[in-house]
Amino acid sequence: MTFDLNTIWFILIGVLFTGYAILDGFDLGIGALHLFTKKDEERRIMLNSIGPVWDGNEVWLVTGGGALFAAFPNVYATAFSGFYLALILLLVALIFRAVAIEFRSKQPMRWWRQMWDIGFSVGSILSSLLIGVALGNIAWGVPIAANGEFAGTFLGLLMPYPLLVGVTTLTLFMMHGAIYGVLKTEGELHDKLRLWAMSCIIFFVICATTTTMATLLYAPHIAERVKENPWLFSIVLANMLSIANIPREFHHKNDGMAFLSSCGAIITLMALFAVDAFPNLIYSWPHPENSLTIYNSASSPKTLGIMLVFAIIGVPVVIAYTICIYWIFRGKVKMDRMSY
Repeated sequence: MTFDLNTIWFILIGVLFTGYAILDGFDLGIGALHLFTKKDEERRIMLNSIGPVWDGNEVWLVTGGGALFAAFPNVYATAFSGFYLALILLLVALIFRAVAIEFRSKQPMRWWRQMWDIGFSVGSILSSLLIGVALGNIAWGVPIAANGEFAGTFLGLLMPYPLLVGVTTLTLFMMHGAIYGVLKTEGELHDKLRLWAMSCIIFFVICATTTTMATLLYAPHIAERVKENPWLFSIVLANMLSIANIPREFHHKNDGMAFLSSCGAIITLMALFAVDAFPNLIYSWPHPENSLTIYNSASSPKTLGIMLVFAIIGVPVVIAYTICIYWIFRGKVKMDRMSY
């Protein structure tokens, strides 16, 4: 791997999307678990556990999408035209979820709150599934014509492997969110979330194992890079240890370490995805020669160089803002008149 501008931008975009998966992942997980709570106060606590940070977390997705558009415009064009319906559904789910957070407590009527509770939870579940299905399709491969345009259909994106990755992503975010909820709550809701988190950990391990087996059996090209470079197995090992450490730390009630291990699992999963994909950004199947790579779909070197200067300035600002917000709103959730 040569660290030219194309590779640097590949890594930078990967970092931005990984940051989104870590931060908004627990937001989506909290939303997916939202309807398991029955009391209005418990649902408000769930909302307020992510209330100060959810919109800032989504900045990482916007920044990643903007960076993809600027650095690799052909990939952006192909992805947004080929996955148009799926991306519109994702956008609607994210918007409806955000509106539900803000509108839920505006009126005291039970039907009003239940309506937005359902919207918040369904939006979170749908968003998680669609993100996973998109990743599954990119890993598996989608039909790309010789001119770089998407040559498939929406139903063609709903194959078993991408759907399996979608379900695995949902269970990962639910586990991530449940552990975060344990960190932010106390009392009866804390005890409930601890039970849900243990169940989510079990479901995630089952799904992750199934996805790994399916990858090795039906999509061996995804693991080719690791096979050809044995030193990359260190990432696989780090992923296995991160996942194994989650139930261990959680059992010993080291909830902070369990959450960090969950973050480590997401980071290593994204790293494996990037390593196996490189230098492809959209793998073409069944014609690999039509794949969109970091070289045949990139902006000019001058554009990449200018943008890198702005990224060196901007990304630390986003990181500093994120750290500041999490530091200010650290600790358990306390209900007051300003709460959702």
